[in-house]
Amino acid sequence: MDKLELMKTANEVRKGIVTAVHSAKSGHPGGSLSAADIYTYLYFEEMNVDPKDPRKADRDRFVLSKGHTAPGYYSTLAHRGFFPVEDLTTLRHTGSYLQGHPNMNDVPGVDMSSGSLGQGISCAVGMALSAKLSGDSYRVYTLLGDGEIQEGQVWEAAMFAGHRKLDNLVVIVDNNGLQIDGKIDDVCSPYPIDKKFEAFNFNVINIDGHNFDEIDAAFKKAKETKGMPTAIIAKTTKGKGVSFMEDQAGWHGKAPNDDEYATAMEDLKKVGEELCQK
Repeated sequence: MDKLELMKTANEVRKGIVTAVHSAKSGHPGGSLSAADIYTYLYFEEMNVDPKDPRKADRDRFVLSKGHTAPGYYSTLAHRGFFPVEDLTTLRHTGSYLQGHPNMNDVPGVDMSSGSLGQGISCAVGMALSAKLSGDSYRVYTLLGDGEIQEGQVWEAAMFAGHRKLDNLVVIVDNNGLQIDGKIDDVCSPYPIDKKFEAFNFNVINIDGHNFDEIDAAFKKAKETKGMPTAIIAKTTKGKGVSFMEDQAGWHGKAPNDDEYATAMEDLKKVGEELCQK
């Protein structure tokens, strides 16, 4: 898929995020929107996955460590064909398989249930180690929030991954600068993020998380890197694509009302129209 198609797909993913959270009347749009380009690249370009065979043995694995941004994950999986896009409107509804956090037992394409911050990366490290011990070729990807990396368990996992030279592991940090209580550097600064991962023997790449050329180059470099895991620090904008949500901590975990939903969808429609003219 070329860059323009990736941009168009990411915009559709964002529409799905806003629609799902509006329908649920709850959820986490801000961090889902900031990570939409990363989600899109992973599932439409990078990862070896098959919607017709979600459990195939040699598939690449993905663990959403910041599990509250499930709307972004679900929208990506739906647009990739793992389940109907129409089901996004059932998010968080009673009886829906699309719960507030991903459930690997119910959602096609989900490799690990997640939700409690800090734990997802540990699961991903375990998967990567398993592949090494079994001689399997699959790669493992995990997406963390920059507020999430204030959790100590993240650094225990990083220490282990670096020590075991897990070069089949890619850790992506969605560095949108905001968490539920405000700016990450005001709440409990994790900076410098890149130097911390370097200290744990990671190959570290800093990118603009909305630039598909930089995203593409980073994941290609990660595949070429041997003898150490890779951490991609993606600088992003919380609420990306929706005018009134961008860079606003208040949209970390809040659903748009009907008027706000209409405005958000109009914003994304305009983006789509502009992309179609390129």
